[in-house]
Amino acid sequence: MFCTFTGKGCAMSNVPPKLVTVGVIAAELGVSVERVARILRARPHIQPKAYAGNIRLFDNETISQVRYEMNAIDARRGMRGGNHA
Repeated sequence: MFCTFTGKGCAMSNVPPKLVTVGVIAAELGVSVERVARILRARPHIQPKAYAGNIRLFDNETISQVRYEMNAIDARRGMRGGNHA
């Protein structure tokens, strides 16, 4: 059994959580690794779920959080659905 931490505690599952690197997040969102890394540095509420040595690993929720932050940044800059690079 694996414990996946939620906002309300631990949810037990037989399936291990999918954890991804900053590079995978960038590829899924179609932006540069540098943009994702900059967002993660500037948003202390977005934390890795695990580490593999020095490599930070994130869950699917993090991908949604980074997408949200990118959209908020773009909206403040007046960009609309354009290039996120």
